[in-house]
Amino acid sequence: MREWWVHVGLICIPLVAVYLHIPPPQLSPSLQKWHNAGEAFHFRGRDIFYRDSYGALGSSDVVVLLHGFPTSSFDWNKIWEPLTQRFHRVVALDFLGFGFSDKPRPHRYSIFEQASVVEALVAHLGLSNQRVNLVSHDYGDTVALELLYRSEQNRAGHLIINSLCLSNGGLFPETHYPRLLQTLLKDYSFLAPVLTRLTNYKVFQKGIGDVFGPYTQPTDAEFWDMWTGLRYNDGNLVLDSILQFINQRSKHRERWVGTLTSTAVPMHLIYGPLDPVNPHPEFIRLYQQLVQRSTFTILDEHISHYPQLEDPTGFLNAYFNFIHSF
Repeated sequence: MREWWVHVGLICIPLVAVYLHIPPPQLSPSLQKWHNAGEAFHFRGRDIFYRDSYGALGSSDVVVLLHGFPTSSFDWNKIWEPLTQRFHRVVALDFLGFGFSDKPRPHRYSIFEQASVVEALVAHLGLSNQRVNLVSHDYGDTVALELLYRSEQNRAGHLIINSLCLSNGGLFPETHYPRLLQTLLKDYSFLAPVLTRLTNYKVFQKGIGDVFGPYTQPTDAEFWDMWTGLRYNDGNLVLDSILQFINQRSKHRERWVGTLTSTAVPMHLIYGPLDPVNPHPEFIRLYQQLVQRSTFTILDEHISHYPQLEDPTGFLNAYFNFIHSF
């Protein structure tokens, strides 16, 4: 009997080892094209991926796009070309720990550091004295609020923010409902090494699919591109560290919500109302109550947490109407 278990162990151990170290998937042609169109700059010894496209002639306007968790700058691919027809420069980056950027571990990821990454990129591109328009989503919304706070406080190196457009971010901890896996990863550190390694494509696909609307689900190719971006540089192994942003939102609520409610910077919210993470009408009612200077657009009832991917035309129409209103 003992020999039987020995044989099973000898077979299973290498299989488990292979499973836990499955190499990341190859980039699809569309993701490879996105990667080839970008560059990297150095931030505190780390490589940060970004794209910088020159667009509309006769315009000096700049827009900087801040993506959400757990995806990447590729989230903006469906609206990239229309933005280049309106703006002189369209800039997007992969935050540290995301997409094609470096994913150090162990590392204490924070919203503050990500805001510094954005400031460093803007300086690297020679745009420090240029008024910039921010468009953000999810995780990027909180980074945008830290950038806004620094600008309002006139901190050294701050951006000159011309406008801010938010979308489906957990702006208020009291109306934000993380997914179960996110909660386990951020709050139970002893589980994280196991859960991050056991997170596979099927688990990822189910989790992402749950925050898209039933009629706006990603295609198989789009799911795979999201998964590939996550797995690049072993990004699945830093999820627990990055997810501390949820706790940071609660800890620094006064700082970020206070800035949100007091700023005079032109601001707009584009909202997919089927979002289970920031549910309707609870989220939008609180937003209307607290952020009275902001305008907002509620998209069709079947649009969920990723409005720029689920309804790129509706997203662009809402954004262009806002940007032309001041």
